[in-house]
Amino acid sequence: MDLINPTNASSLGIWLVRSEDEPLAVALQAQLGGTIYRPWLDNALPQKAQFTRHYRQHAQWIFIAATGIAVRFLDGQMQSKLSDPAVVVLDSAGRYAISLLAGHEGGANELAYCVANAVGAVPVVTTATEALKSLVIGVGCRKGISVQKIKNAIDQALGERSLSDVREIATIDLKANEPGLLEYCAQHNIPVRVFSTAAVKDRPWVTETSDWVQQNVGVVGVCEPCALMASVRGSLVVSKFRLEGVAVAIVEDKWGFAG
Repeated sequence: MDLINPTNASSLGIWLVRSEDEPLAVALQAQLGGTIYRPWLDNALPQKAQFTRHYRQHAQWIFIAATGIAVRFLDGQMQSKLSDPAVVVLDSAGRYAISLLAGHEGGANELAYCVANAVGAVPVVTTATEALKSLVIGVGCRKGISVQKIKNAIDQALGERSLSDVREIATIDLKANEPGLLEYCAQHNIPVRVFSTAAVKDRPWVTETSDWVQQNVGVVGVCEPCALMASVRGSLVVSKFRLEGVAVAIVEDKWGFAG
């Protein structure tokens, strides 16, 4: 699976409340596919009634609106976590992608990361299993690196720490579609957080600069800045560890739960 694409783009609905947010919806559709709904074009029914009519037509929804509006639209629609469509709320400024409904069973947690990576937002996941995971792994790697080499580097960097405590893997946008990294994350069901090259460049938070990365990517490091940006309350517990073309850094949340 692509790091920014949901499992089945044809199942995705994008609901707009305001016409002013249409450019954001179009940007999402360009990355994720799906159907955009513009309810202001139909004056015969109120927006909530229109949403009710379409709610079960998609397995996943992105709601571009305030969370409160999304909650009111969903009132009376929810039946079971096993059958309800996944709902992610994205604010109009594109800052936060919130997994609101059907986080595990419906895939809203995964969709929140897809939305965040598509527009540069922060994914917000509040289900207890994810919230109690305290580790973030930053990864940089050479092009075409194998999944086995990704695994070897992460395993050795973790040491006695458990992979089950890893909340997410963070990397730079240039590695967003790296096959070995994608395969590793899919195998272990770990979401990926992608940061833009510009954001990484603006945060040269490294214990050791890399001339090769500076010359070829334009930043002084990848794994440490990405891991630190993904956990704003965290601190490095494993600084840059290199093995067979893979660089890994590990950050642990100071309070032991997700930020």
